Amino acid sequence: MLQQFCRRSSTMHHSTTLLRISSWLSGFLLLGSLCACTQTGRQAQSGQAAGIYAASSIPDNRQLTQLGRRLFFETALSANGKHSCASCHSPEHAYGPPDGKSAQLGGLDGKQMGNRAVPSLRYLQIVPPFSEHFRDNDGNDSEDAGPTGGFTWDGRAASVHEQASIPLLAGNEMANTSTDQVVRQLKASASANAFMAVFGQDIFQHPAQAFDKLVLALEVFQQNPADFYPYSSKYDDWLRGKAALSRQEMRGLQVFNSPDKGNCAACHLSEWQPDGAFPAFSDFGLIALGVPRNRQLEINRNTAFHDMGLCGPVRQDMQKAEYCGLFRTPSLRNVATRKVFFHNGVFHDLRKAVEFYASRDTQPEKWYPVASNGQVVMFDDLPTVYHGNINRDAPFGGKKGASPALNAQEINDLLAFLGTLTDADARPARSGP
Repeated sequence: MLQQFCRRSSTMHHSTTLLRISSWLSGFLLLGSLCACTQTGRQAQSGQAAGIYAASSIPDNRQLTQLGRRLFFETALSANGKHSCASCHSPEHAYGPPDGKSAQLGGLDGKQMGNRAVPSLRYLQIVPPFSEHFRDNDGNDSEDAGPTGGFTWDGRAASVHEQASIPLLAGNEMANTSTDQVVRQLKASASANAFMAVFGQDIFQHPAQAFDKLVLALEVFQQNPADFYPYSSKYDDWLRGKAALSRQEMRGLQVFNSPDKGNCAACHLSEWQPDGAFPAFSDFGLIALGVPRNRQLEINRNTAFHDMGLCGPVRQDMQKAEYCGLFRTPSLRNVATRKVFFHNGVFHDLRKAVEFYASRDTQPEKWYPVASNGQVVMFDDLPTVYHGNINRDAPFGGKKGASPALNAQEINDLLAFLGTLTDADARPARSGP
């Protein structure tokens, strides 16, 4: 059985992304200096820009953020001109899915169903690069936390930069067939002038660089604190000492943290981090939960198909038996605003998702199909040979027929606490005075 290591001190990895962006800007400046030296004397005297490498065109963070915001909403980046990044990652829903579809629709005709539920893009600034053997930066290298980090459900994207490019070229998402097609459509769009204003008037003469700069702008925008990690929830205010949790919310926090009850904090870290950072409510580890098969997904009409996360078939570089069924742990921030849960979107109600944790093993007939012989077909979305990978730590692990790990009151309390993780701009508007 694959041993799961969930409890980690999730130190800030934001510096990794910022260092990458800073290095790019430094390289951009160096190239600008080198290319400026090749200008003719007349060009230098007249002050004409040396294309995309001119020092005068080096963008700053503000320019990249503004451009990235515009491109995030630019429908011309899709093959059919109707879908933008915001179509699936709605700002009004904490940059998560706008509705309860198990997977969003895309493709050239706008009718192709995705293979996985859309994750939120918030609070990804501290996700570490994927590692099979993650170790905290706490001086103790003997503790191997196992597969951790990376972007997307299977951790295959090494950075936000790489992750941002995936939907642009996915056949069931924005459906472009090449990076050159993306650039051509951007050049013909209403955003072309804004793009040239940041990267130079001849940027479109260099399609490969133009695509890279497009993705860079999206990446920088997704590092903007006000949009993507505001830390504006009631729980954050409670940590700051500026708000009080209700009695029910406090009971829910106790259920959340208790190793003998919810045990949620084992993977969804809830306390101040050692470096003083707010909790991410995820250790970003990859774990197998054995969620039921979602027969509403079009790809699952093929009964032989199994999405096994880290070991494939989407990801191709980690085809090890002990990795089959593992998916990255999402942050629980803004979870109360979602209408679709787990990698395959099998549940559409947060209460159901919590109840699954509480009674997966004690009441399996509630979650899995029952065969003609009366046997419950547990973990029906993962081949039997990999069932040993499935996590059985609390609240899992109870005997069939025993009481669930959480009773109705504890579930209500836990749901009340999870509601405190909603950012201010994602809270439903109050009605009345």
